[in-house]
Amino acid sequence: MREWTFLTNHAHVLLCVVRDPHARLRDVAEQVGITERAAQRIVADLVEAGYLERDREGRRNRYQLHAELPLRHPMEHDTAIGELMAVVAGVGRDTVA
Repeated sequence: MREWTFLTNHAHVLLCVVRDPHARLRDVAEQVGITERAAQRIVADLVEAGYLERDREGRRNRYQLHAELPLRHPMEHDTAIGELMAVVAGVGRDTVA
């Protein structure tokens, strides 16, 4: 039987930076089980799509979720990304906003 999960690597990376906005991509990659380069590409995708904002704070990045944006698939377009992250992270929606 093949190994698979319900969430994509994009969702896993996003969850990591929602939980720790100052996370290093090296640590994110290790948690998700991908390469650091793959984590960088995923963060770049999320920034380009507007879901994440990346700000430089000294030598580190700080990530901020734009929680109000809808999920991308037409079946889920009525759900905001912040709602999904709140459920998966097990926190209140205003915590991820």
